[in-house]
Parts: sequence; C-alpha cells; structure tokens
Amino acid sequence: MLRSIHPFFIAVICVLLAMVTIQSGASVAKQLFPLIGPEGTTALRLGFSAAILCLVFKPWKTFPPLGQRVPVIVYGLSLGGMNILFYYAIELIPLGIAVALEFTGPLAVALLSSRKKRDLFWVACAITGIVLLLPDMNGEERLDPLGVILALGAGACWAFYILFGKKTGNQGSGGMTVALGMSVAAIVLVPYGAFHQGLALLSWEVIPLGFLVAIMSSALPYTLEMVALRNMPAQGFSIMMSLEPAVAALAGFIILAELLSMWQWLAILLVIVASIGSSMSNSKSN
Repeated sequence: MLRSIHPFFIAVICVLLAMVTIQSGASVAKQLFPLIGPEGTTALRLGFSAAILCLVFKPWKTFPPLGQRVPVIVYGLSLGGMNILFYYAIELIPLGIAVALEFTGPLAVALLSSRKKRDLFWVACAITGIVLLLPDMNGEERLDPLGVILALGAGACWAFYILFGKKTGNQGSGGMTVALGMSVAAIVLVPYGAFHQGLALLSWEVIPLGFLVAIMSSALPYTLEMVALRNMPAQGFSIMMSLEPAVAALAGFIILAELLSMWQWLAILLVIVASIGSSMSNSKSN
C-alpha cells in the first residue's frame, strides 16, 4: 500500500515545488526590472535557460529536417513572446492577476477543443473572472489597462506555444523540443534585451540574479514537472497546475508585498475553477 502511494505523493510535492519555484522566480525577476528592465531580465532568463537546456539535452544531435523546422521556430517565438509580454505585464500589474489573465491562453485551447454543452459553465466562470479583473478606471485599486492587455497577449502566446508544442513533440523528446524552442527565443530576445539595456546586462550585480531566475523559472520547474508526470495521471497534473494563479498571488504577496482586493481574489478563484473544470472535462472525453 505504501509503495503504491509513495510515488503519487512525490509527484504532488514535485508539482507544488514547480509552481512555487516558477512564481518565486517571477518575483525575483520583477526585482531586476529597476536595474535592467523587462527586456534585460527576459534576455538573461532565456539566454541562461537555453544554455542550460542545450547542455543537458544536446538538441543538435537530433536536429529536425528542413521541412519540419517551421513549427519549431513558431514554437520558440511563442515561448519568447510569452516571456517578454508576461514580464512587461508584471511590471504594471500584480503577479497573481497577471498569471490569472495569462491562464486564459491554455484555458481557451482546452475549452475550444471541447464539444460538451456543460463546458459552457467553465467558459462562464473564466469570462466572469476576466471581467472582474478588467480595469476599473474610477476605482482606487484600478489596474493598468496596458498591463491587462499585455497579460492577455502573453496568454495568446501560451496558446500558440501549446498548439505548436504538440506539433513539434513528435520530432524528438520533450526536453530536446524545449531546448530548441528556448534557443529560438534566446536568438531573438537576447539581442533585443542587449539593444535596450546594453552593458548593464554584464554587471556582476545582475548576472547571478539572472542565472537564478533562469534556474527557478525554467530549468528546475521543468525537471520537477517531468518527474511529476511520470508518477501521476495527466488529469491530476492539470488540476494541480490550475492552482498556479493562487500560488503566484501568494508569491507576489510574500516576496513583493502585493496586496489584492477581495474581488481580485474572487476573480482568480473563478479562473482556477474554470481551469480545473476544463481539465476534468477533457480527461473524461479522452
């Protein structure tokens, strides 16, 4: 009995640690913004992450043939767009709210692939949550409209990341696919960050933090998620990952002292409920 339970609890711990590390990494990244901005922070994260993943998975050994490279390129550009837009967003709005809005990307992919009428309830939950998060231009706790748009844009990139990730998944292992995608993103956004921030990226004040962000936001959570997927059903994994907006909000509160209103917490809860519901619905239809 204990032997059968033990791997599942390991998986649960791995998923929780993955969510904590990735959102803590985002909190650390936000603290770099005054020094090198979102552009420089993105450049360091993607550059270090690509280097680490390439050293581990050596994607050049199974490089896709010429006719199969377009999906990999789009996958990498989506990954890069998701990163830079998310960092631009959290410069303007709290971390937990940005993650909740970004979750509309994978949520839309899951719900649009379903044909069940009861999934309309999860759509209603998601839309209600988003409406509650939309900027109230007259309220004291209003959100920056640009930050909301950027977070939704990051969600759109996440949707493309999922769709093209599936297309590239058959070309090699998951690790090699991510390494190739991360390399494409780094090729585009490292020069972009260098153009905006220049020699500030080479400062010994920021390089260690940039490396820490890369480990916490990419390398470590990806490894933990792989361990979790080996030891728990895909449905359980999806349901647990749906809690990420709440983890992000807690990380923002603990590390960045970002306070959310009752309505903003309710909005995040509705997005989480919609994500859990769509995960369970998709599992039953498979």
